[in-house]
Amino acid sequence: MGRIFEVRKSTMFARYDRMAKQFSRIGKEIAIAVKKGGADADTNPMLRRIVRNAKSINMPKDRIENAIKVALGKDQSNYEEVLYEGYAPHGVAILVETATDNTTRTVANVRSHFNKGGGTLGNSGSVGFLFKHNGVFKLNPEGMVMEELELELIDFGLDELGEDAEGNIVIRCDFQDFGNMQRALEERNITPLSSELEWLPLNTVQCSDEQADEVFKLIERVEEDDDVQRVFHNMA
Repeated sequence: MGRIFEVRKSTMFARYDRMAKQFSRIGKEIAIAVKKGGADADTNPMLRRIVRNAKSINMPKDRIENAIKVALGKDQSNYEEVLYEGYAPHGVAILVETATDNTTRTVANVRSHFNKGGGTLGNSGSVGFLFKHNGVFKLNPEGMVMEELELELIDFGLDELGEDAEGNIVIRCDFQDFGNMQRALEERNITPLSSELEWLPLNTVQCSDEQADEVFKLIERVEEDDDVQRVFHNMA
């Protein structure tokens, strides 16, 4: 009985840690969005998108509002978005999105994570060409007709239209068309469940189970860093 309790407790703490990391990531994104476009989500599309994403992961409304207020404060950290590139073991390419108020600290930490995980941190552009920067929108399929949606959005940069494992509609577009696609959906009164910018691999690297474990250990090590927002890889 004690062992079952320990497993449940461990699972609960892991879930809490993931949620705390997600809330922290959203908080930094809000700070960056407010700095760039102001605190009014009605006139700041970037902030509007991030608030919507915050709600999709059940971030409390008061916490979202507090993050916006903090972002307006004089003592708010001045976060900068920096992308780091490198290789994990076995030739797997890694992209690390960060939001930092101290790039010297962040690059040193990220390099240390790569080294300890058997990888190598590269220069800007060293692996970015192996990925495509895409906008990804997820929609509730209720009341949607895929064929009609495709025809309506093709002129706004639609690259791909499909479904995920949960049955949600997934729209992909090029990074440059992200704003156009967001406006097109809003004009049609379609509110995405979430909308993100993601790095999708153009080609993938095959790894054995043992090799994949080594890669995931490095990724987990990097993801635990407070300055790291998201990590992308090209492992199959």
